[in-house]
Amino acid sequence: MASIQNLEIAVVLLVAVLILTTLARNLLLPYPILLVLGGLALSALPKMPVLQLDPDMVFLIFLPPILWSAAYFTSLRDFRANLRTISFLAVGLVVATTAAVAAAARWVIPGMGWPEALALGAIVSPPDAVAATAIGRRLNVPRRVVVVLEGESLVNDATALVLYRAAVAATVTGAFSVTDGLKLFVLASVGGILIGLAVAEVARRALALTEDSFTEVLVTLLAPYISWIIAERFHVSAVLACVAGGLYLRQHLSEAVAPATRLQARAVWEVFVFLLNGVLFILIGLQLASLRPAVGPGEFRPLVVEAAVISVVAIAIGLPRLIAVALRRDAPPEWPRVFLMGWIGMRGIVSLAAALALPLATASGAPFPFREDIILLTFSVIIVTLVLQGLTLAPLLRRLGLRDDSALADEELRARDAAVEAALNRLEQLAGEPWARPAHLEQLRARYAQRRAHASALGGNDGQSTLEDAGAFRRLRHEALNAERLRVISLRDRGEISDEILHRIEYELDVEAVEIGTGELRPR
Repeated sequence: MASIQNLEIAVVLLVAVLILTTLARNLLLPYPILLVLGGLALSALPKMPVLQLDPDMVFLIFLPPILWSAAYFTSLRDFRANLRTISFLAVGLVVATTAAVAAAARWVIPGMGWPEALALGAIVSPPDAVAATAIGRRLNVPRRVVVVLEGESLVNDATALVLYRAAVAATVTGAFSVTDGLKLFVLASVGGILIGLAVAEVARRALALTEDSFTEVLVTLLAPYISWIIAERFHVSAVLACVAGGLYLRQHLSEAVAPATRLQARAVWEVFVFLLNGVLFILIGLQLASLRPAVGPGEFRPLVVEAAVISVVAIAIGLPRLIAVALRRDAPPEWPRVFLMGWIGMRGIVSLAAALALPLATASGAPFPFREDIILLTFSVIIVTLVLQGLTLAPLLRRLGLRDDSALADEELRARDAAVEAALNRLEQLAGEPWARPAHLEQLRARYAQRRAHASALGGNDGQSTLEDAGAFRRLRHEALNAERLRVISLRDRGEISDEILHRIEYELDVEAVEIGTGELRPR
């Protein structure tokens, strides 16, 4: 009976995720914000069951694929180019935030000691990778900002969790060693990276041995979980294992699998990660019901004051990002971008799961000090940062006048031109083969020459005009593909072709739509 009830709850959550994400798109709001607010609303329903999150299950089920996917879609070139800034933010800023929040907690919460205050600081120090990416991309945050934020969010969880474990150990045992903490950090980081690279290499070899697309997609799904489990068994950073594995496998996947497998894997991963993200954010809101009994009579107002102070400190400490950007030697600081980076710092499920994973008792058997306070304050910081910072990003972008640059569009044009040149050269090499028919060669030469002409025409402009021309070309090609698709569907509806023929032709059209960047648009 309990399993049936759990299944019903899961179905309700999935339906709520679909409804709220659709509503978020219509309202032009980042979906994580609306999902959290929706979870808060659901938690207030009288017959809504109280959901108790198991922190270990949250880490194991949700984080490996989300981190692996985020690393997979991260540009290794851009990650390396911004490594100095990313390292400063992922290590230095997390340590600074942990210390500042701990000091603020000791100031506003009477009797709280340094170990438990540092545990709270470590819990709320890392901005959430999912929230920052989802909100940043939804609002068209400048690409350079997104690159740094994504790189930071991939690594900062590892730093925060190491600090968290050290603070919890100090609280439980009453002893703390800075030297042991540094050794733990180095060993956990190096060990996690090595395990992630090893698992990714095994996955790459496995992909090269099979030609079955379903098996290949399954290998990509299992790799992050295997990395996480092995890293946990060896007590090293499972976060860095997934990050390193995702980055490594992405560099070799193009050679390891066929194009069809890549299309299938991308579709499966996008749906899978979307559902995981949606359920995570709605679960954050639903936790209000389980936390409400922890607030006793007369404790609400002091809790609001404490939460406000901790949230303000956690947000304000993002100002060291100014130092991080100022340290860049390749470009002078661009202060609007710097301010935007300082403001984007939403907390998410990693913070909540870490708070819920706090032990119930110390080594002496006494209750873990201020455990409920830490959980409530963590939840408050998550809500404040997600809602306040998330909802103010759009007007802030307009106020700062920030727009994305055309560097990526220019790179795409150059890459397409180089690809056309390689194809034409290959055709010339094959012209003497007996199986290569002259009519086919001429047809392909004409097609690639036409592509080169389009690329050259678009490449003649720069800046915003390049983006506008490229967008106009994509829209025109989308309309042509749309007409083809609707005509084939009409033939199927009239019984003139079978569904099998429709699926074959529609697949080819979908591939081309993905190639030109209109794969998310529906036929009209």
